[in-house]
Amino acid sequence: MKYTKDEVLEFIEQDDVRFIRLAFCDFNGKQKNIAILPCELRRAFEEGISFDASAIAGFTDEVHSDLFLFPIPSTLTVLPWRSLQGKVVRMFCEIRHPNGKIFEKDSRSILARAEKLAKEMNLDIQIGSEVEFYLFKTNEKNEPTKVPFDNAGYLDVAPEDKGENVRREICQYLSQMGINPEASHHEEGPGQNEIDFHYSSPLKAADNVMNFSTVVKAVADKSGLYADFSPKPLEKKSGNGFHINISVTNSELDEKSNFEMQTQFMAGVLAHIKEFTSFLNPTEESYKRLGQNKAPKYITWSRENRSQLIRVPAVNNEEHRRMEIRSADPTANPYLSFAFLIYAGIDGINKKMKRGEPMNVNLFTADASITDGLDRLPESLKEAQEISAGSDFVKWVLAQ
Repeated sequence: MKYTKDEVLEFIEQDDVRFIRLAFCDFNGKQKNIAILPCELRRAFEEGISFDASAIAGFTDEVHSDLFLFPIPSTLTVLPWRSLQGKVVRMFCEIRHPNGKIFEKDSRSILARAEKLAKEMNLDIQIGSEVEFYLFKTNEKNEPTKVPFDNAGYLDVAPEDKGENVRREICQYLSQMGINPEASHHEEGPGQNEIDFHYSSPLKAADNVMNFSTVVKAVADKSGLYADFSPKPLEKKSGNGFHINISVTNSELDEKSNFEMQTQFMAGVLAHIKEFTSFLNPTEESYKRLGQNKAPKYITWSRENRSQLIRVPAVNNEEHRRMEIRSADPTANPYLSFAFLIYAGIDGINKKMKRGEPMNVNLFTADASITDGLDRLPESLKEAQEISAGSDFVKWVLAQ
């Protein structure tokens, strides 16, 4: 349900809400929040709640440190794992300067502008995410270890799969928050799990990812475990991926023209992805994952092939045609990730880009005679950041 401001105020008053968490995402993708009492909510809607932005990495300095959070009513959700005596709710927020102008590093607003541009072009963009994470045991001090919760493998079942009940509880909480997971299962690594989401609008999809990480960490902690979303938790095992599935259609186009538009969108992503890889893979550890265990290394595409940067999955219904971007990892800021992908795709449409021929080979085992001629993703965070810093496309997206 999408609440209005008045409906939120009524809900808070009538449903025994004791605390309201005003959430936002820093530029690096880490969720932050301020808790307020219900009596402060009307002021939050009208005037905003101030915070020290100089204490948030990458935001501002001490000279211009005041920013304000304005809750977005449509994002209201109850946190079902909190106290049973009095509800705790959360809303995501816009970040604004004291003069009311949107803060330029508010990543949710950057995605909102990308979504608005897509709608103005009559593009219906739907995004579904697949997020992987490891469950590790904790020691007697409740500190995380690197001992996996189980030694199960891909799609194994209990008792080998000890994460089954944890995933079930995560999915139940998500459902109570209005987020419907599509599927959940054990992944390839020991203690590694994956939960997939149904398609939704870009903003809703990014909010879902942020809510998801909170739920997973809360349920893991409650179970005496530690949820690890880092790109490569175990050196010789599968890394954690953040696979981004994108469907794009235009209701004004026929099927043939839609297909051509979709190939142009993909071509734009392929053309620009190296420039914003530092946002999809924002840590040093991110580059230990790429190029192995089904994580891509080269800027290529193919149908069904999981060794590629972009995979076009097989479908039984053409309405479900989509592209899967496989390079991102869960340390990425989902708002920025989706925004860059949308703007790149739109640039591909505007310039009628061609996506090239598919690479129908296994690039993890392919001979050097094949791979030496391929464009590749950056091999280190430093390389990725240097490419982003010199990119006119990145500068243009962040200036929108």
